[in-house]
Amino acid sequence: MNRQTLVLISVALLLLMTACQTDKTATTTANTNRAAVSPTPDQFAAVRATFEKNCKLCHGPKGDGGPVKLEDGTKLKVPSLRDDRAVRHPDSDFLKQINKGGDGMPAFGEKLKPEEINDLIRFIRHEFQGGQTPPTK
Repeated sequence: MNRQTLVLISVALLLLMTACQTDKTATTTANTNRAAVSPTPDQFAAVRATFEKNCKLCHGPKGDGGPVKLEDGTKLKVPSLRDDRAVRHPDSDFLKQINKGGDGMPAFGEKLKPEEINDLIRFIRHEFQGGQTPPTK
């Protein structure tokens, strides 16, 4: 073989090896990026079930409240968990209302554990009030 042919073959091999390395890097980067995009677990999954079971019937799936007719025929005007008035209530007001009930709302203090009630309050603040910080009392 002559010298010119050897140089051309060397250059061709070098280009081929570079192309293979670039493809490996691109594939590795793509796989890494795909693995990094994983679904975020729902921190409120358990309390969503508690809300569904105990609160949704009256407060509605979106916390809007409104007129509700109970199975016994009683009509209630359930307050929204979303409006400014609800946002202005400190957590202690929510805690008292959920525990003791009143104004047509049943008491849940005997039915729910204290941590479930606290989780419900955090859920309400997050889900229906955009994570707004309540006033302290």
